[in-house]
Amino acid sequence: MKERWCILIVLLLSFTACNSDKARNEDGQSPYAHKVSQGNPHFDLPDIQQNGELIVLTLYGPESYFEFRGEDFGLQFMIARQYAKSIGTSIRVDVSRNMKDLVTKLQNGEGDFVAFQIDKVDSLSSLLDYVGEKELFTFMDSLSRQRKDDSLRPRPRAAWAVRKDSPLLSASLSQWMTTHQKEFFDYTTIRVKSGRGRTYTPRRNVASPILNASRGEISPYDPIFKQQAIKCGWDWRLLAAQSYQESSFDPQAISYMGAIGLMQLMPGTAREVGVSQANVFDPQSNVAGGVRYINRLNTHYSFIADADERINFILAAYNAGAGHVDDARALAKKYGKNPNVWLGNVDAFVLKMSEAVYYNQPEVKHGYFRGSETYDYVNSIRTRWNEYKTKIKR
Repeated sequence: MKERWCILIVLLLSFTACNSDKARNEDGQSPYAHKVSQGNPHFDLPDIQQNGELIVLTLYGPESYFEFRGEDFGLQFMIARQYAKSIGTSIRVDVSRNMKDLVTKLQNGEGDFVAFQIDKVDSLSSLLDYVGEKELFTFMDSLSRQRKDDSLRPRPRAAWAVRKDSPLLSASLSQWMTTHQKEFFDYTTIRVKSGRGRTYTPRRNVASPILNASRGEISPYDPIFKQQAIKCGWDWRLLAAQSYQESSFDPQAISYMGAIGLMQLMPGTAREVGVSQANVFDPQSNVAGGVRYINRLNTHYSFIADADERINFILAAYNAGAGHVDDARALAKKYGKNPNVWLGNVDAFVLKMSEAVYYNQPEVKHGYFRGSETYDYVNSIRTRWNEYKTKIKR
């Protein structure tokens, strides 16, 4: 009897070992390990709604997705965000480095759909549903004509993509895009609500950069600039030069990105620096909030010992966000330039940050941004500040 039990145990152990070997691939890993680590590739609409989060896959770009002053933008992203609202979920963006990674992540279940116009490829038609081709083409074509911007012209046979094993999501997204195509312009137009609930679209009245040189007046807001500049250790004329660059001294100005007031505070930044929605158009509150943000950036770049040099980085980060400027610093260091010097060093890589070959490098954490705008922003403020110092006494 004892011998029979021994034989049985040996057989069971052999059977288990055999099956264990069969259950492993050539690398010695379970064939199911990849699926487990990559998430559930069969995640469909009800699962997304229950989870409360829609994960969209995209690439960096001016019309797809980018960050500006800590907030998310991009035509494709803004449309996808509205769809997420319609199904009662939040949205999370996962940015890929290239088209191959984008499709691979979708197939592996790392995202729910691709919010980027990818070319329709017949070889993938058995794996992917292409959604919104007509609606996106019509929208982008109209926008390109309206803005007279050929870079927005859509490619034929390009659409968003959903996995075949998410049929409910595919059908829902397709129907939503067909129904809401006419609202795409509204979804991608920035609107700002005042404290009284009134909604404003982008606008700005341009004033003269010098109100009265003979009287030493730059603007009607000089007393505010003088008072607030002390709090960040700046020459008040530098703060005035920045304000003119931001808003042309229009306290009611709203940019196309939703920045508000004399110092063009983004809504999220305004909240962070203690400026309420009710006071964001108030010149005193707006400039005070801008100065608090400048102080944050001054702390962020405190390792740059030269105070005048540090101003360049503060201005650049105020315009583009510290993350983008730090990405340019990382590239400057990589290519043998000084990451703590602006002129001829970091500014050269800021100019390259709208080129995919640079913003897709692994050192870059925040992707695409319009570097030429930031470059011009710093130069324009420095130039105007020099003019003010020549014409306006302290």
